Amino acid sequence: MVRNLMRARFELHIYARTRKKVEDVISEGAFFHESIADCVKDCEAVITIVGFPKDVEEVYFSAGNILESAKPGAYLIDMTTTSPALAEKLYTEGMKMGFHVLDAPVTGGDTGAKAGTLSILAGGSRADYETCMPLFEAMGTNINYQGKAGCGQHAKLANQIMIAGALSGVCEALSYARAKDPRPCRTLNNG
Repeated sequence: MVRNLMRARFELHIYARTRKKVEDVISEGAFFHESIADCVKDCEAVITIVGFPKDVEEVYFSAGNILESAKPGAYLIDMTTTSPALAEKLYTEGMKMGFHVLDAPVTGGDTGAKAGTLSILAGGSRADYETCMPLFEAMGTNINYQGKAGCGQHAKLANQIMIAGALSGVCEALSYARAKDPRPCRTLNNG
């Protein structure tokens, strides 16, 4: 995702807990910062995609992190898969402080991230979504506004439920077929 943003000519400032994990993109032109506060202080847009909801809480709400350090009026875009409630909390608290906040979880996996073909499911203000469209277009091809804050996360949850249901159905079908006849199935010939 960082590479695709750089290919689109965005200047990238990055932070990672372990610098070694991002040495490749640093060598390609991303500016590394030793702390979240230093990384976000002059950025017009801040994009986060971290592991778990607790990580979102930490990078936004812990002392000295994003909400305390970002440039006034910045666009804060969380692309982590979290909960709608957390997305709404981030939106509410961020808006009180004068930020533009979007939840924009992605689907498409590692392959989509590398190819720039992610699906992006955005929630928040439509005007903020439209302003951030060039960022989204650098990373994805199926970009959809889902509605108010938290709606991006609701759409992602619906997507995950659908995938889990389909996978469960395939597993059940295979289990049923194997239980009825462990031999490979044969096709019937009508002629």
